[in-house]
Amino acid sequence: MSTQAPEVARESPQPLSGARRWRSPRRRRLLVRNAQYAVFVVALVLVGVLADWQRLGQQFLEPSVALLLFPDLITVALLNTITYTITYTVAGFAVGLVLGLLIALMRLSSVGPYRWVAMAYIELFRGLPALLIFIFVGVGVPLAFPGLTFPGGAYGQVACALGLVSAAYMAETIRAGIQAVPPGQLEASRTLGMSHGMAMRTIVLPQAFRIIVPPLTNELVLLFKDSSLVLFLGVTLGQRELTKFGRDLASQQANTPPIFVAGLCYLLITIPLRYVVRRLEARHATAR
Repeated sequence: MSTQAPEVARESPQPLSGARRWRSPRRRRLLVRNAQYAVFVVALVLVGVLADWQRLGQQFLEPSVALLLFPDLITVALLNTITYTITYTVAGFAVGLVLGLLIALMRLSSVGPYRWVAMAYIELFRGLPALLIFIFVGVGVPLAFPGLTFPGGAYGQVACALGLVSAAYMAETIRAGIQAVPPGQLEASRTLGMSHGMAMRTIVLPQAFRIIVPPLTNELVLLFKDSSLVLFLGVTLGQRELTKFGRDLASQQANTPPIFVAGLCYLLITIPLRYVVRRLEARHATAR
């Protein structure tokens, strides 16, 4: 005699009451999103109402003053100062990359003093403002070593300052890239008879740099903007970069539109570089 289990009556889901529907997660997310939009709109309205746009336009966007810049802007800024700005950036990036690689390897070393020195350098130069480092290189180093001359003159001085600034950040980026390489790669290289240094140079570092290309490119963009601090090193008129060029013209004309125009020139270079960084990041994400 077979027995059948009694069928359990299935209750149809009851519609949510007004109070429960108000407390539902979807409803809360919608309310939070609408509140964020409302705060954003209110902030824009307050800025539009409270800011003195006429005075800002006269101070920074005076057309009559800006038009006077275009002959000098084309012949000097775009052809001369941007060249120096890019030169300073590339030189500082090269110094920072070499020094950052050395510090990253010291940071990963099994020798205690190497790790301590690398950690102290990273914490010190990441904590100090870049302006103080430029002042230290321009004033402190000549006072401490009277007979010391930088190779390349002003180029070497700027490259040293920018390199010290960027090396601390690059070191952490390179260290993260090295640690992202699977440990089995190094172990397999050692089993094939490679030394630790050879395996690091030929196996680990090429893979690590392939991983960290996007953040290194982003560091190049940041260095391009930090090159504006060169004006504190007292470069000559022929070695001016964009910010110093705009500041000199602003002093001559007793107005600030030249500085604003110099900022637009920075955007002409940094925006394409940012686009390159995003493309590299997307390509790296697709490759993985």
